[in-house]
Amino acid sequence: MKYKKKLKSLGNSFRYAGQGVWSSFKSERNMKIHVLMMILVVIFGFFLDISLGEWIVCIILFSLVIGAELFNTAIEAVVDMISLEKSSQAKLAKDISAGAVLVFAIASAIVGLIIFVPKILELF
Repeated sequence: MKYKKKLKSLGNSFRYAGQGVWSSFKSERNMKIHVLMMILVVIFGFFLDISLGEWIVCIILFSLVIGAELFNTAIEAVVDMISLEKSSQAKLAKDISAGAVLVFAIASAIVGLIIFVPKILELF
């Protein structure tokens, strides 16, 4: 009986996590942009036949950017919940978490250029 409860609880954990990702996608414009970029990278990755190592790098970068955006969304929600009035500390927390996403996104874009530009130039 206890084993079934643990399995159900694990299943709920995955379901709630999925709901969190979906909620972020539905409510956050930047999450939609990140997912669109990920889809474009996957399409270009297949078209340009990137290597296994390059796929691994892309997947790691996808997870870092989307994970950072999820943390940013969570931090913003908590700050909004506990800070009823405008506050310089609340703004600082939100700006810093958004900055973290920006750092990951810029680094990912640079790595993407390193991977894809030579392959695109080979086509010409």
